[in-house]
Amino acid sequence: MSSVNKVILIGNVGNDPEVRYLDRGVAIATFNLATTERGYIMQNGTQVPDVTEWHAIVLWRNLAEWAQQNLRKSMKIYVEGKLKTRSWEKDGQIRRKTEIIAENVQILYKPEQYRRNDNAAEPLNEAPENANDEVSEAPEAQQGGGFFNNIF
Repeated sequence: MSSVNKVILIGNVGNDPEVRYLDRGVAIATFNLATTERGYIMQNGTQVPDVTEWHAIVLWRNLAEWAQQNLRKSMKIYVEGKLKTRSWEKDGQIRRKTEIIAENVQILYKPEQYRRNDNAAEPLNEAPENANDEVSEAPEAQQGGGFFNNIF
């Protein structure tokens, strides 16, 4: 039986995407995304504060270049992708980082400062449909088919 590695997040961009290029000209972008679970008051009156989680987002190829042009800090976006944990050694210690390899990104809301130059009749910029299909450099970033693609 196969398994599923699917992540869907809606949150706020924490910093402008940083884009770099690998040897063969393949673009890779990284940025942080904040998701916040709202606080509440329990029946006994105890206040539970908001809890914010930070997620490391990675985009490849055309999607990375699109993000560099369109995503800015504090925009609300939808991200769909999969979890990938990488590890490396630094100063004799093993370090680990879990990232979201994004396969689909959509802008849901732009703060006023980013909307001033937009044409009001145009929809919010959407990522290219086949953003990861160009090169087979990083297979973990390519879109896969399957059951869940038709649900969301």
